[in-house]
Amino acid sequence: MSRPPSGAPGTRPSRALLVERPGAHRLVERDVPAPGPGEVRVRVAAAGICMSDREVYDGHRDPGYVRYPVVPGHEWSGTVEAVGEGVDPALAGRKTVAEGFRACGACERCRCGETSLCAGGYAETGFTEPGAFADHVTVPARLLHLLRDDADLRAAALLEPAAVIAAAVRAGRPRPGERVAVVGAGTLGLLAVQLLGASSPAELTVIDPRTARGDQALRFGASESLDPAEAVRLEGRFDLVVETAGAPTTAASSCRLARRGGRVVLTGMFTPGAAGIDPVHLSLSQLEIRSVFGAPSSAWSDAVRAFGLGLLDPAPLITHEFPLERFTDAVALVGGGDPKTGKVLLRP
Repeated sequence: MSRPPSGAPGTRPSRALLVERPGAHRLVERDVPAPGPGEVRVRVAAAGICMSDREVYDGHRDPGYVRYPVVPGHEWSGTVEAVGEGVDPALAGRKTVAEGFRACGACERCRCGETSLCAGGYAETGFTEPGAFADHVTVPARLLHLLRDDADLRAAALLEPAAVIAAAVRAGRPRPGERVAVVGAGTLGLLAVQLLGASSPAELTVIDPRTARGDQALRFGASESLDPAEAVRLEGRFDLVVETAGAPTTAASSCRLARRGGRVVLTGMFTPGAAGIDPVHLSLSQLEIRSVFGAPSSAWSDAVRAFGLGLLDPAPLITHEFPLERFTDAVALVGGGDPKTGKVLLRP
């Protein structure tokens, strides 16, 4: 299947939100993209905006991890509209999400299943490759994760951050009856509460200074919600600590929350100058520390499976939805500090 020729009767252009350089964007019209060999074209249903997208727009993302001009959008869902040469035609019409990392599939790390550590060079949808702040996005078919026919595509747009949390859960190896803490109650933290709750912890404590977010964590299944000052009394208590906030002090404080011999998984995106982890505490406590950046294919499979089974429901996290034309209003909400702002979606 391929697109009709440009200008054919009944066709219309495909729109895309192009960030030409930091702080400068425009809504452009282009031909409906034709999928190349091994690719599919997806009609975008919804695309989430996260702090990484705000960093791209503001020019604060590390230059090695963005390529201007770029169409952002790495959290998205949609329906396969056309397939390129060599792709199963039966994919057309299927609801789907797709991995963001364009892993090579051939290097040692990819062959070991660690596709988020691909040694073939960094390439990611929405950062170095055209993303989903558009009517259509074209991706390699091998990156697709198909959804059930009755899947809620609004909620499915959050499966990218859910895959990151699934990677963190894999790294943390929660066991039934353990004491677990989640540091941060943003999108990642609240998704972590849902996935970690499925492991039957004895305690599931969420730590966040925002009362409204803490209350939402309780509704999502946390057993306790504390602000960071209150949590100090629980240092050394938890078998597993999953850090999701990326705040300047949370890597260090998460390690202090873990018991001796405990496990800490860092998923937040830290900026230069964040407080370091005390190496004396680390060695004396014999902590196991892992970090997560993105998600390998296996974690995507876990997230999609949990979504299909109803163990993961991201829909309550969505608070705002905007058309592409209102990108300026949408991106201003992200990182704006309003505790009532949850996940912001663009709906092409």
